Amino acid sequence: MRTWLSFIPEPFLTVVLALIVGGVVLNFVAVSALFFIWLERKVAGRMQDRLGPTRVGGKYGWLQTIADGIKLLLKEDFMPTAADGILFRIAPYIAFSASFVSFIALPFGADLVGQELQVAVYFILAVLASEVFGVILAGYASASKWSLFGGIREAAQVVSYEVPRGICVLIPVLISGTLNLNTIGKQQEGYVFDWLIFHDPFTFCAFWIFFICATAGCKRAPFDLAEAESELVAGFHTEYSGLRWSFFFMAEYASMFAVSGIATLLFLGGWHTGFLPFEPSVQFGLAGHLLNLIVFVLKGWCLVFLMMWMRWSLPRLRIDQVMMTCLKYFLPISCGLFLGVCLWQLLAPAALSQSWKFFALAVVLASAGVIIYKLLTAPKIAARGRLMGAWESLPTPLTKNL
Repeated sequence: MRTWLSFIPEPFLTVVLALIVGGVVLNFVAVSALFFIWLERKVAGRMQDRLGPTRVGGKYGWLQTIADGIKLLLKEDFMPTAADGILFRIAPYIAFSASFVSFIALPFGADLVGQELQVAVYFILAVLASEVFGVILAGYASASKWSLFGGIREAAQVVSYEVPRGICVLIPVLISGTLNLNTIGKQQEGYVFDWLIFHDPFTFCAFWIFFICATAGCKRAPFDLAEAESELVAGFHTEYSGLRWSFFFMAEYASMFAVSGIATLLFLGGWHTGFLPFEPSVQFGLAGHLLNLIVFVLKGWCLVFLMMWMRWSLPRLRIDQVMMTCLKYFLPISCGLFLGVCLWQLLAPAALSQSWKFFALAVVLASAGVIIYKLLTAPKIAARGRLMGAWESLPTPLTKNL
């Protein structure tokens, strides 16, 4: 790129390159948010035996999110009379900026990163944590006790879950010996069993703890106490409408993909397919970079889908249960996993490590096979008077007398 931009003086060239990278990242975040909103409606419809969007944009409602965006742009932007005008207006942009900036250091492929940092893991987690400031300001500036309660809950929840999440991040960092996400991704080059999630049993468990804590950090159900509709009338963004309201949800969906990208890089092989014993970008050039990009994005989208699946499958927890789950269970478990991986690195023989990799991979493949079989063989429509899923064999009011 510097070849055709070489006529631009160096200070201006840096600005131009930064604008190009920022524009690409911003467009990716916006398009991903559009897709995630549509996908979540479809997932929610499937979980609740509905169809979801079916009218706007064809049979599958492809343009429903765009129609919602136009509606939000046209809605009147209200602000409570007693609200702090400056803080109320900037809070959504602070929340979105925190999620957006994290993508600058997130590698989408080998050397395919906006700005490679030697402390990329620390940078992304620190920036994502600053999203809570926008939430607190939104609750404080709204001049509503319900919004304030939502903001304080969010602060308590996010700060608490950052601790076990950070400890779980230390586990793959300890194995890799670096905080550079680009380097960590390159170290997982090869087949599936070269991914860090299969390195040892402690790292395998750490992935799930990290993913659950990351879900809680994104304010996703069953941890969405900051916006519990039944208790706080939508929580910290109760007084928001129109475009500013949409920025909070763009920040949420952006954070979902950001933490999914971190999980992909730290545990799931990054941009590697798991079937090629070499780096695609080295062997195939531009086509290899495109393959890396597609694989990384698909892995991130799969983890985002898993978050949606959890939201529409599990009931919401109470605030005391949310905090107890973190402090009483996740925190000591993560500390134990960190200690365990340290001992594994020092004491575990190579034969045991190889045996564990193949055993863990076999268990994952068998579990995936069972899930796919259940999905393909499950009836699409329940028999009359019967329920589906876990309630299939239970009597209903329509079948008690049959």
